[in-house]
Amino acid sequence: MAQMIARAMAKNPSGADKALIDKLAAEFADELNNLGVRVAALEKKVDNVKWKGELRFDFLKYRKEKNPRANELHRSYYQLRLKPSMTINEHWTGRAGIYYGGIKDRETFANAKNTDEFEMKWAYAEGVYGNTMIELGKLILTTAVDEGMIYDEYMAGGRVTFGKDLKFAVTAGRVNNGHTVAVNYLGTSSYVGGELTYNKNNFSAGVGYHYFKDEKNWKAAYSDSTANIWEVGLGYKFGKDFRLSGAYAQNTQGKSTKGDGTAIANSSAQRRAYNIQLNYKGAQASKPGSWGLEAGYRHLGQFAALVPTYDYTFTDTKGWFVGGNVTLFKNVIGYVGYSNGKTISDNTKENVIWGRFRFLF
Repeated sequence: MAQMIARAMAKNPSGADKALIDKLAAEFADELNNLGVRVAALEKKVDNVKWKGELRFDFLKYRKEKNPRANELHRSYYQLRLKPSMTINEHWTGRAGIYYGGIKDRETFANAKNTDEFEMKWAYAEGVYGNTMIELGKLILTTAVDEGMIYDEYMAGGRVTFGKDLKFAVTAGRVNNGHTVAVNYLGTSSYVGGELTYNKNNFSAGVGYHYFKDEKNWKAAYSDSTANIWEVGLGYKFGKDFRLSGAYAQNTQGKSTKGDGTAIANSSAQRRAYNIQLNYKGAQASKPGSWGLEAGYRHLGQFAALVPTYDYTFTDTKGWFVGGNVTLFKNVIGYVGYSNGKTISDNTKENVIWGRFRFLF
């Protein structure tokens, strides 16, 4: 009966109907109150979990001029990304990333693969106390000073960030260095890092230090079990549309020969990385027709730029790049990119053509 009265009240009756409904509401006041409590409690519980995500489709063509038939890769890629957040209390939130997707490769290539994967990419608790943030669990580790030039992957561990405009972050844990199209990386290693960043108005700057240690994989790669990577970064936005940014990183550890005494090609060049980039505007998911461009030059030594965030420039490469994006429809964004340069290890020409569609929800 209380449910019937509540439905009638929601229709805003008038005249004799309103008088009758008001009389019934008074008679069933306790039941209506209990119904309201139950509904409010249910809505509060549902609101504790919020879902966001995207569906994306990629295409990539990678070509290495030296023996191109054995070094040309055509890759298509699809992925569903679900990103739930769970309110725990007034300070803590649980966050997760659930990915399902697959890679399909054609042509002969050393790292070619055909996979379908379902994985919990990250799952961590985030606590916010004023201008201090604490993160614990399997996190997203993106180096902030260089905007992901050194590292953009996942880490099991913790991070504490202090400050608002001027921030200091300390991070520690275990990282999995994975692999990309061009180079196999250096396995799982211990990690400790600290970054000081400033970002206000149109200006950004930062310095950072990153320490990796692995007795097996790092030592086999270049006769040292550790990497000490220092970095600096700057960025400035001119007006509303243009932003110029740059970053430099140097691994001060390492040798020029492997454990067996053989030389490492361009080892000094492999221990440094830098990126100079100009951006114009940028696609906004909520604004169909908005668009942006990017262009610049990157040198990504594989012992400094371990897992860079870039989609069409890879570690062990140097060269220029240009790309663009546009919002085709609300929450539908298209991307294209092209890079042209050389591998650092053997000075071989290479180029990449890349495209992506993102459907956001």
